[in-house]
Amino acid sequence: MKDIPFTKKGYETLKKKLLLLNSKRPEAVKTLTRAREMGDLSENGLYKAARFELSDIDRQIRHLNYLLKYAKIYNPSGNSIIQIGSKVTLEQNGKKRVFTITGEYEANPNDGKISYKSPLGKNLLNKKLNSFVEIITQGKKTTYAIDRISK
Repeated sequence: MKDIPFTKKGYETLKKKLLLLNSKRPEAVKTLTRAREMGDLSENGLYKAARFELSDIDRQIRHLNYLLKYAKIYNPSGNSIIQIGSKVTLEQNGKKRVFTITGEYEANPNDGKISYKSPLGKNLLNKKLNSFVEIITQGKKTTYAIDRISK
């Protein structure tokens, strides 16, 4: 299996989510047990809802365990080249935007976290300070100047 890249912060967030789900699971099991004891399961809405909630928690736990098992934490080795985990300040037409290059599972463009597999992320990897990167999305060519790289 191929490694799944994460920043240290992203990896820690996964671990916290897993702990939270594991703490919710016993209560979901109790709710399901109480609902099952009510009798006729075919018309028992509480039973169906409790079963759905427990299976959703179990599904999320399996998914997080998989991600944690194959996770590889990336720490940028310096500020001279863009890597997974680098915080990058880009300038375009006098406007500056800050992005963190992340793995695909922790990317959230609204929070300034972009995947190394995204069009911009792909083109930023291994670039140096004061260089330019061009991307074409939806038929438009956009040029960014790399203004700052930090960990």
